[in-house]
Amino acid sequence: MQNRETEMHDTAASTEWQWHAVHTRHQYENRVNGLLRTKGFETFFPTFSSLHNWKDRKKEVLEALFPGYLFVANVGEQWLQVVSTPGVCGIVSFAGMRAAIPNEEIENLRRVVASPYVLEPHPYLKEGDCVCVSHGPLVGVQGILVRKGSSTKLVLSVQMLGRSASVEIDGKDVAPVSLPRPAERRDLAQVQTSSRNAL
Repeated sequence: MQNRETEMHDTAASTEWQWHAVHTRHQYENRVNGLLRTKGFETFFPTFSSLHNWKDRKKEVLEALFPGYLFVANVGEQWLQVVSTPGVCGIVSFAGMRAAIPNEEIENLRRVVASPYVLEPHPYLKEGDCVCVSHGPLVGVQGILVRKGSSTKLVLSVQMLGRSASVEIDGKDVAPVSLPRPAERRDLAQVQTSSRNAL
């Protein structure tokens, strides 16, 4: 697997791209990522470092942050090239339409992946203290604040997938922001449920 920084591939003008989630076969994420890039697609395959204990040694390996998924930009009319790629199960859809992932969610993840902070999967959260990082390399990144003991973590979510990841931060570096209204949260929950059922 490639390191976390090179997985970003090309960050130029990423805020103008339309991202979609590609569902892959089990443990085919990295292979599909390489094949799609070979076809000329812009992809984002976030990973995290995990320490594996073997009988005679310990080894740090990179694993998919969201097992079974990666992201591809600007599919457009080339969607057949994506779904025909070996290892691809399909593009995540809602009501028969390819579901677009909000650029903000992708940008938040890209910035955290490129940062020196420890990133790991986290149980999906829909509510909590929504905050914005006000200092440091992740300034402007928004997520849900979670405190456990002396640890403070920022949880980032891809709502369409119902998946989350967390990064440990300094609690002094965040400021609260307003949460969506209850009706908006219900709408998001309905989209999440429909998307998972579509898979």
